[in-house]
Amino acid sequence: MSGAAIVRLPDRRLHLHHGPIDIIAQAWGDPAAVAEGERRAACRFGSVLAELAAELPVLRGEGGRPIGAIGRVMAQAVAPFAPRFITPMAAVAGAVADALLAELAVPGVTRAYVNNGGDIALHLMPEQSLTCAIAARPGLPDRVTVRAEDRVRGIATSGWRGRSWSLGIADSVTVLAKTAAMADAAATMIANAVDLPDHPGIMRRPAVDMQADSDLGTRRVTVGVAGLSADDIDRALRAGESAAQGFRSRGHIEAAALFLHPEMRILGPLTLKEPALV
Repeated sequence: MSGAAIVRLPDRRLHLHHGPIDIIAQAWGDPAAVAEGERRAACRFGSVLAELAAELPVLRGEGGRPIGAIGRVMAQAVAPFAPRFITPMAAVAGAVADALLAELAVPGVTRAYVNNGGDIALHLMPEQSLTCAIAARPGLPDRVTVRAEDRVRGIATSGWRGRSWSLGIADSVTVLAKTAAMADAAATMIANAVDLPDHPGIMRRPAVDMQADSDLGTRRVTVGVAGLSADDIDRALRAGESAAQGFRSRGHIEAAALFLHPEMRILGPLTLKEPALV
């Protein structure tokens, strides 16, 4: 586990950090089961970065066949979106969250989550629920509650303002899906679809100029958005909605929320709520 840091926060959550991976995790249930789940998740976390690094060239390419457990999940999550350009890296954060949740959610754990930089894997036993924050525009409701009976166990967000580069102009797109890996891949694709390819107010640069080893290569990623009219915003969001509706009709996602200042669109059974007052 060399280089991996695992810290118990004052509120009992676990903070797991290793290189670019930064995770918050928490579980509820029988104390002995929670302790065992945390031990297993911590043990698994120590091998994650090395596992991914060992096959980065495959994970950064299209159509490759990773051999690592997480890499295989990443490849499976992006496969439904081909032949559009997408590499397994589009699902990396969600796949890592799913892998750690699988260790954390041992029998006796009634609910749990693993939040990998905003991409969240959920475990919910019957009658359980979890309320999660999403990256909504300031001033808008930004909480979503997932119940055990919902067909959702993953939440992920993408957009040009986020941690990763985007080909589109969405401030953010949050997707609810059956797994965090699938939500991660779909959020990437929908955020890419929220776009106005020839708009003069959109600034783009080759991804390799921003990050030399980017899986996006010379594709131009969004680095600035300005001068959008109300019609521009509507057209860009409609393009994203069309992509999201297609993914939902094929069962790849359950719901999505698309944000492009100052507008938002919601598809599927998704209700956003204000944070509860403490």
